[in-house]
Amino acid sequence: MVTVYDVPADRFIKALANYLKENIEEVKPPEWAFYAKTGAHAERIPEDSDWWYIRAASIMRKLYVRGRPVGIERLRTAYGGRVDLGMARKHFRKGGGSNIRKILQQLEKAGLVMKVDRKGRTLTPIGRSLMDRIATRVFKEVVKEIPELKKYGLPR
Repeated sequence: MVTVYDVPADRFIKALANYLKENIEEVKPPEWAFYAKTGAHAERIPEDSDWWYIRAASIMRKLYVRGRPVGIERLRTAYGGRVDLGMARKHFRKGGGSNIRKILQQLEKAGLVMKVDRKGRTLTPIGRSLMDRIATRVFKEVVKEIPELKKYGLPR
């Protein structure tokens, strides 16, 4: 069985983001999302108009790979970056928490993520199976491009 670990992360995140955009009504950017930066380290707003869905897919992948509950502060750290302070030294800043929190709340409403009391959030079985199905689809696309990878994945 093909899992998220077996496919390239960039292709998987694009496929999952596309699925979230087309099929899950609960996941949609709020009106402020097109005017807000993603954190104190960012100089400008995201250029991609689908950045909300890409971030949601990336968060889901992080929850899958981590395997145990993850809190918002850990995700803020993961999506942070170096802030350019001009002539002063560059320092790390955490990413914005509001967009991460809202995405997790939307994924909870959709039934893909659940809260674990005082530990963070983790994927539901429905969310894991959805991600495995999309990983299988992505793996099939990759095998079409590189046929010698077939021996690592799907049975006939």
